[in-house]
Amino acid sequence: MTRTNHSRRAVIAGLGLTEMGPVYGRSSASLAEEAVRLAVADAGLAMTSVDGLLTSAGISGGVGLGLQRDLGLRDLRLLSEMQGFGSTAAGMVQYASMAVEAGMAETVACVFADAPLRPGGSAQEVYSRGRPGSSRGGSPPPSGWGGLLASAGVNGANTMYALAARRHMERFGTTTEDLAAVAVAQRAWAAGNPRAQYREPMTVEDHHRSRWIAEPFRKLDCCLVSNGGVAVIVTTAERAASLARPPVHVLGWAQCHPGRSLERNPDFGLVTGAARSGPEALAMAGVGRSDIEVVELYDCYTFTVLVSLEDYGFCAKGEGGAFVSSGATAPGGTLRLNTGGGQLSAYYMWGMTPLSEAVIQVRGEGGERQVHPHDLALVSGNGGILDHHATLILGSGPV
Repeated sequence: MTRTNHSRRAVIAGLGLTEMGPVYGRSSASLAEEAVRLAVADAGLAMTSVDGLLTSAGISGGVGLGLQRDLGLRDLRLLSEMQGFGSTAAGMVQYASMAVEAGMAETVACVFADAPLRPGGSAQEVYSRGRPGSSRGGSPPPSGWGGLLASAGVNGANTMYALAARRHMERFGTTTEDLAAVAVAQRAWAAGNPRAQYREPMTVEDHHRSRWIAEPFRKLDCCLVSNGGVAVIVTTAERAASLARPPVHVLGWAQCHPGRSLERNPDFGLVTGAARSGPEALAMAGVGRSDIEVVELYDCYTFTVLVSLEDYGFCAKGEGGAFVSSGATAPGGTLRLNTGGGQLSAYYMWGMTPLSEAVIQVRGEGGERQVHPHDLALVSGNGGILDHHATLILGSGPV
């Protein structure tokens, strides 16, 4: 798209994060409301300044257009629910940026919240409740194609991603030790994040001792389950200049949705939509991959990190395993990756997890985990079964 003058360029001016993890007794709607109010206050704005609202709900639902009423917002110029699974957060920022740059709105709140955890419940129960066609939670048993998949043991995201990972392993020789290296590195980053659900050190042996979920995935290969909410405020650079927080400039964006889910696909597990959305977002920002100083990738599984690193070109195709096993992504390594611990160790707020950490890092507010330099960040969202992708390039100033 043709960008407007710098004064109307989009920036993220506020960030709101609720408490994360086993936060019980709260609805996803109440968490979303809190996150927006925190983000507005973080920016130094009044709620009356918000004239746009984009919402996204997780597997527990409950976050939608009614949030406008809960927040007491009137006469919004932009209002919509969005759903691209893990790519939604970056997509919301993209559409909010386009809106403020086009003059459709001045200040847009983008929010995601979820509350799937229940006291005494397990992560497996959470995802069984959230899976369409599941026989648990009162839903009818799967039938048709879904029944065939279920009879073969393919019954959700865990098994589908496991198939993708196994294909990568068979083609390129990726190992369980490579997957463990991702989890161990991100746990080391989480140690410096006071919001992280898990901060205690992890070893490769700890990874190998964790129980199987769907081979080749063990428990420590899989993301957390979290209750919580995250919101960001998108406005113009001109407006943000007088606000409370350092603006984070939205320099580039792109999406790619291959549309091959559950189809015969020669690229399944080998190449994702990030291979297209990444270069396009970088080109829009006018920067190269080597200019990126912070990388925040969607990490629903350790394998997702490996294939995304390859598709963004931080290592050659098929070399993701060797790259992470070299220590490149751990603290002190050559690539500052998932610096808050990601969804594997910090918290699972879909695409808002990498987005929130990127905002924190670009602002220079990472505390013990703050990296230097931190002026350019790449944020990646992945949704479905590697079928929805969105990329943002964020910076501390215009390029």
